[in-house]
Amino acid sequence: MNEQTFSLQPFPSNESPPNLKISGNIARNGNKLAIRYMLEGDLNEIAIFPISNTPSRKHELWQDTCFEFFLGIKDSAQYWEFNLSSAGHWNVYRLDGYRQGMQEETAFENLPFNVQNQGEDLVLVLDLDLGKIISVEQAIEVAITTVVKDRGGEVTYWALTHVGAEADFHLRDSFIIQL
Repeated sequence: MNEQTFSLQPFPSNESPPNLKISGNIARNGNKLAIRYMLEGDLNEIAIFPISNTPSRKHELWQDTCFEFFLGIKDSAQYWEFNLSSAGHWNVYRLDGYRQGMQEETAFENLPFNVQNQGEDLVLVLDLDLGKIISVEQAIEVAITTVVKDRGGEVTYWALTHVGAEADFHLRDSFIIQL
């Protein structure tokens, strides 16, 4: 098993909510991927929707607080964008190259994750079988990101690293975790 911890940083030009921290860990065991995000701080300042009784696939989850990760196959332009809402909604998109050919990834009918809002902490845990999109032999590169919207409507962009002049999670140079 290959496991790594992470800590996300806000895009430098963003005014991020004070005392906010986003960290977690990611592990790959065979073709099973496990990611755990922890959002810590004054969650009363963050726009977090209640957990839905009927979570479903939805578009444009990045318009609100949304945990994301981008997964690419090493030495391939193709990659996937995974969106996980604090309310339990989700989506997965397949792209042919940098922001090219974006379409829903139909290999997934749901994403097995859960969200726990513990007052000062919001924890999201995902356990995913990658076998529907890649083989166990393929090395992957991952970018872990989060969009945080505060109650005033301001949005901040958090990532492992920010390599562009603007916040852009799709830049392949930011896929820095190798599993």
